[in-house]
Amino acid sequence: MSTAKSDNSRPEKVTTRTVVDMKEKGEKISMLTAYDYTMARLVDSGGVDVILVGDSAGNVMAGYETTLPMNMDQMMYHTSCVVRGVERALVVADLPFMSYQVTTKEALINAGKMMKETGAHAVKLEGGKPVVDTVKQIVNAGIPVMGHLGLTPQSIYKFGTYKVRATQDDEAEELLKDARRLEKAGCFAIVLEKIPTKLAKQVTEELSIPTIGIGAGDACDGQVLVLHDMLGLNKDFHPRFIRRYADLQESITDAVGNYVKDVKSLDFPSKKEQYDQ
Repeated sequence: MSTAKSDNSRPEKVTTRTVVDMKEKGEKISMLTAYDYTMARLVDSGGVDVILVGDSAGNVMAGYETTLPMNMDQMMYHTSCVVRGVERALVVADLPFMSYQVTTKEALINAGKMMKETGAHAVKLEGGKPVVDTVKQIVNAGIPVMGHLGLTPQSIYKFGTYKVRATQDDEAEELLKDARRLEKAGCFAIVLEKIPTKLAKQVTEELSIPTIGIGAGDACDGQVLVLHDMLGLNKDFHPRFIRRYADLQESITDAVGNYVKDVKSLDFPSKKEQYDQ
């Protein structure tokens, strides 16, 4: 995706149409999570195409073991913060657990609330066949929807494990059917999480909408990682699909340690860092 600026010096906005066009052109889509204004500004400035305000905020921002405790108010707060920090990227907000699974009407209300009150550009929800009618209703209301198949974290207690999904033929075939269903229902893209590369390639080749992989191999139309993982802010979590592009855990710990040392030794603040009058 080109970062060329228009005549008014603002970067060209990425839209849902943009990412579909990128698939058609064979241009890979970059996607990262963000949960606050400052990080969103940095990620956007780095040229990422899509920013996902994931319910993974429950893990990396709130310290929950799973994503399930996140609610609409919390997700809307994080999404609002991110939107204010973004000029170019497409901002997609996760609909949290039980905000869309009960009734289609409730799902539509929550999706509309997310878009109307936060400024998000699209919503994401997990699942296949059970959410197809919900996706249709949300899309028919003019709200873009990104799907999510494979390992779906909101169903972790159902799965009982974070292992690779769809390794058996029956589950793989059902996932492929679900991908087709979501495309037909109107999804503009689908996240494929932690599934075999061969299956991800098949799904990607059969769909006209983009696939965004996380632990799904290099055949997907794009890739997504949790920002805190790729920046090395959470080194205790190290599945094979994560590549660390920085070691901020060590850098930040060292910086804080040096600050503490300087305060204790009276080295900070120095004369130059004080006001005489």
